[in-house]
Amino acid sequence: MKKSILIFILGLTSLSALLSSCEEKAADQSAVKTSEEDGKKDPQTLTLENMHEAYKGETTAHFKYAAYSKKAAEEGHPEIALLFKAASGAELIHANNHKVVLTRMGEKIPEITPEFTVKSTTENLKESIEGESYEFNTMYPEFIKNANASGNYMAQISFTYAYKVEQKHRDFYIDALAQLEANTDGTLPTIYYLCPTCGNTYATTAPSRCEISMTDSKLFIPVTSL
Repeated sequence: MKKSILIFILGLTSLSALLSSCEEKAADQSAVKTSEEDGKKDPQTLTLENMHEAYKGETTAHFKYAAYSKKAAEEGHPEIALLFKAASGAELIHANNHKVVLTRMGEKIPEITPEFTVKSTTENLKESIEGESYEFNTMYPEFIKNANASGNYMAQISFTYAYKVEQKHRDFYIDALAQLEANTDGTLPTIYYLCPTCGNTYATTAPSRCEISMTDSKLFIPVTSL
């Protein structure tokens, strides 16, 4: 009798372990399935989501850099204020390009409420370097890849324009921060030129044509004062 009870208990223990193992495997398979489903979004859907994210980001950057420009002017750094003003204008060009693509994709343009915090000019430059680095190194390369896979070449062009210009903005900010910390920011450029097609930003002088969009420099927008 005792032997039968022992066998019964061992049987229940084995069954419990088996059920537990099955439940764990089922949970793991469910997690894998969910992950696979998330990763199987078609490229067109991803491009649409990317375009909305990019439009929001560029619109926010436009207003944020305008606010950073005002702060730099208040702190007695007119050259850095001018840089932020030029970048703000370039970001607006990017946002408008993205808006055109969204409209052609049949999307309603959302109202954007920019969210950002204005700190000191030093902190604002550091935040800008971080943001532009993320867009150049991570965000836009992924967006361009998805747009290419979807065959949406207008989106690809719009993303590429922004991608190439964000690298230049990052480099401008890195130099501005170094000059600010060395107390030599008064030597920074006092004029910038914006390509109206892609937002390409030139300091001091510009070539006869934009090196990104090939737009004639006669159409460039000068940024010379606050």
